[in-house]
Amino acid sequence: MELVWGNLKNTELANLCPDILHDADTAAHTGLHRIGSSYQLCFNFLDHTGLRL
Repeated sequence: MELVWGNLKNTELANLCPDILHDADTAAHTGLHRIGSSYQLCFNFLDHTGLRL
């Protein structure tokens, strides 16, 4: 979870200063969709934990 949050903060939420909370919510959802849509990124996050399936 820390890797997902870190990736989200460094990409979609980096330097974000929204006027309304809805803009921050939209950016966060966009980032989570981007992460969830990338098999390689999800696999790399899982691999980094050292856990085995």
